[in-house]
Amino acid sequence: MKIGNTSIWDIATRIPEIYGTLIFMALVVYFFLMYALNLVHVIELRLVNLLFLIAGVYFAMKQYQRTHRGQMDYFHAFTTGMATAAIGTLTFAAFLLAYLHIDRNLMEQIAERQPLGFYLDPYIASFMVSLEGVFSGLFVTFLMSNFLATRTPASRMSDKGEIIQ
Repeated sequence: MKIGNTSIWDIATRIPEIYGTLIFMALVVYFFLMYALNLVHVIELRLVNLLFLIAGVYFAMKQYQRTHRGQMDYFHAFTTGMATAAIGTLTFAAFLLAYLHIDRNLMEQIAERQPLGFYLDPYIASFMVSLEGVFSGLFVTFLMSNFLATRTPASRMSDKGEIIQ
């Protein structure tokens, strides 16, 4: 995909938005696949969501390294990963909120199978998905930041000897 003369994969300022959107799209496709297979109520299959999150955060961090000459300190690794995970999971939670308002039958099926399903509504369900996603993203980002961040701090001097602000 190209924007003018630049490929979308070479844009260094929109990495979390690009990969967060890819996470969101993967989650939506997986949701509809599980809905079509009538497996949407199986809680254990939500672990596959974690794989989408891991892949999205990993590729976002690798993209950051690629577009910044191989340099990614811990702070930039953490912010890139958390922003990517938050965009993907919070957008999916907003989608889920809208979808559960439209498909009342699904909301009733989920509420019937949960121990405290009487108290469950679309708002609480989407809020729990957003909490689970953000905290999973925090965990994944924390682990990957320790492995992918460069150990040397980024230079404060440019190639011309000027101080970078």
